[in-house]
Amino acid sequence: MDLDFFIHALIPSWNSVVLLEGFFTYLAIVGFILPGKLVPGVLLSDSTRLHYRCNGLLSLVLLVGLLWISAKMEYVSPTAIADRGLELLSTTFIFSFLVALILYFSGCKSQSKGSSLKPHISGDLIDDWWFGIQLNPQFLGIDLKFFFVRAGMMGWLLINLSILAKNIEDGTLSKSMILFQLFCALYILDFFVHEEYMTSTWDIIAERLGFMLVFGDLVWIPFTFSIQGWWLLRNKVELTTAAVVANCFVFLIGYMVFRGANKQKHAFKKNPKAPIWGKPPKVIGGKLLASGYWGVARHSNYLGDLLLALSFSLPCGISSPVPYFYPIYLLILLIWRERRDEARCAEKYKDIWLEYRKLVPWRILPYVY
Repeated sequence: MDLDFFIHALIPSWNSVVLLEGFFTYLAIVGFILPGKLVPGVLLSDSTRLHYRCNGLLSLVLLVGLLWISAKMEYVSPTAIADRGLELLSTTFIFSFLVALILYFSGCKSQSKGSSLKPHISGDLIDDWWFGIQLNPQFLGIDLKFFFVRAGMMGWLLINLSILAKNIEDGTLSKSMILFQLFCALYILDFFVHEEYMTSTWDIIAERLGFMLVFGDLVWIPFTFSIQGWWLLRNKVELTTAAVVANCFVFLIGYMVFRGANKQKHAFKKNPKAPIWGKPPKVIGGKLLASGYWGVARHSNYLGDLLLALSFSLPCGISSPVPYFYPIYLLILLIWRERRDEARCAEKYKDIWLEYRKLVPWRILPYVY
């Protein structure tokens, strides 16, 4: 791919705008009308809480079904996303940039005193635009933070499926592509099966909504997490049976740690006395869970996430570092985030956090880090 072609391919078109607008419109409509479990969010500092309608799985299944029927009737092309990958990337980036600006200016004008919409202005324009000003901004009754996370995860699957359709169309489908697609699909479907767990994550309960989260949800997740698929479209990799088995093992271990840790934390927040691994939970200062995975490492869920990311890249072999961009980036991101989490927890819990650190000395990987 020469430079001129690459630059031209990045230029947004009306087709990419329509695709993006149609996707967001669909999510906004079905988010309201489809049935789903109404999950209460965490209690905010002003003693209020948001409620989230968790119908993401039904929304995703319905969307894929509608797209499949439309493709069969030749109303849409299953390779539409794969054919417009770069222009969709630039269109989504521009959209994210503009949304972050709107959030900044609307946040500055807010007079709300409630925890969700109260503006937190540092005075540094770049810092406020990047990290955001309001905790839970809304648009037409839609909680934007939750909406963007859902859009990013669904977008990732749609990109992958379009890449798969392109691969089948080219007649080059391989075990590597099947394995990559299978792992990603299982991970994304599992996310929506357990969508309510998202309501107790740090991004939802503590991070304000600025460019960092908007870009991360709408651009970074779908377009960089699918790099392996794009790479496999142009590079054929033959996996041995041993490699396939090893890759499946990494995925399963990663899933077990990632889902198990998040499930334990979510269950603990709902019922601090619920047994973990068949035993009463060990709790530090009545607030910090030190049992199960959280008694092994202070951020054990990050280890599971890293193993899953690695499993998405292993089907690509080891001939190029390009498919390993995601796990390498995630390693850097999670170490940075873990350091931020540690600082916040130290400030919030003080002596309780020091006691927890003594009991659980490892940050992510026991006996290593």
